[in-house]
Amino acid sequence: MPASQSVQVFGKKKTATACAFAKQGRGLIKVNGQPIELIEPESLRLKAFEPVLVLGQEKFANLDIRIRVKGGGMTAQIYAIRAAIAKAIVAYHAKYVDESSKNELRKTLMAYDRNLLVSDPRRCEPKKYGGRSARTRFQKSYR
Repeated sequence: MPASQSVQVFGKKKTATACAFAKQGRGLIKVNGQPIELIEPESLRLKAFEPVLVLGQEKFANLDIRIRVKGGGMTAQIYAIRAAIAKAIVAYHAKYVDESSKNELRKTLMAYDRNLLVSDPRRCEPKKYGGRSARTRFQKSYR
């Protein structure tokens, strides 16, 4: 019996990491065991759905994606999820479909939002001495 066709990819944002497993299936997308439709609040659910909306539902019709996400805050986790979904569909097409469809998907996603495929390098700057935060200083008095 042949092994099922699957790929594993990661999406990251700040300290949130989403690990996505894509395999042949019926078009289900689950996040930590729950369907993606149950993500609350709705504004973040729509953000997580963006790769599906941009590429069209038919690209995901024969693909099941399971996502495990941990770390970071709520918004960072959603951005990690959407990156993982986008990378999973591109990786699956690269490995099991053909190169031209992979390039087409990649071009469409990059035109919509570069952060779907390329991680954001910005991190929180550490606090330094002599002030309340990374850049602000305590007020100086001359007398």
